[in-house]
Amino acid sequence: MNRQNLTVLTEFILMGITDRPELQAPFFGLFLIIYTVSVVGNLGMIILTKVDSRLQTPMYFFLRHLAFIDLGYSSAVAPKMLVNFVADQNTIPYNWCATQLAFFILFIISELFILSAMAYDRYVAICNPLLYTVVMSQRVCWVLVAIPYVYSACLSLIITIKIFMSSFCGHNVIRHFYCDNLPLLTLLCSSTRDIELIILIFSAFNLISSLLIVLVSYILILMAILRMNSAEGRHKAFSTCGSHLTVVFVLYVTLFFMYVQPKSSHSFDTDKIASIFYTLIIPMLNPMIYSLRNKEVKYSGQRMWEKLCNIFS
Repeated sequence: MNRQNLTVLTEFILMGITDRPELQAPFFGLFLIIYTVSVVGNLGMIILTKVDSRLQTPMYFFLRHLAFIDLGYSSAVAPKMLVNFVADQNTIPYNWCATQLAFFILFIISELFILSAMAYDRYVAICNPLLYTVVMSQRVCWVLVAIPYVYSACLSLIITIKIFMSSFCGHNVIRHFYCDNLPLLTLLCSSTRDIELIILIFSAFNLISSLLIVLVSYILILMAILRMNSAEGRHKAFSTCGSHLTVVFVLYVTLFFMYVQPKSSHSFDTDKIASIFYTLIIPMLNPMIYSLRNKEVKYSGQRMWEKLCNIFS
């Protein structure tokens, strides 16, 4: 490997979602609307759960962090993608690419374990309601969000540093609309065996361990609900879990579709479709799901809207 090949790359070219010129403007409009709705929805959820005194419970504490994470990883990808729809050159500087990858990994892994923490919270609330305020104390809640953030940050730095400290061949076209680890690995001249092994092991661990926590929590919740004598109690228990289960189902189906598909059928085109879904669509859907299915959030939003209307009327 000569020195020129190691230092030539100062930027990457992102192929984007499509190379068809006639689709650039419609896609720009579509994804601008999706991203705007996502930002407004998640910022609104963060503000509501912070200022409304009725929403100061552990469930809404975790929901606020979920909204922050959704806002984080959609914002790591969407602004640059939107710029590339209208720019002549779909380039991203070398350091920006590394930063985008690091933040994306940080937020997507954090989401998995925050969803697990939310499942554990629902388990305690339904199976041990008398001990709920003791078990889910403020300190415990902060520990349950701090651990995913710290773990995700460490893993993000390890993967990003391993990729960007490796040798690129000089070929700088990324077959994606953002800097993701798998497309970047195809540009490396040096051996990718170690990096691929790290990504494989930790991806499997993150998906399986977080999903296992969710499944065990909901199996115990289901057993507790079936033991309830009151139909109203069963309905209330199911309703408090419905929003979370919907979010978990959508995210994990998307991730398993992307990472567990057979290698023979694996392609960057299918990766793009799955990536659009979990980087843009899911962050837009999550606040909608929790707003529509949760009466407290819905009423809080209505009260906030009425106050704003009174202020500006």
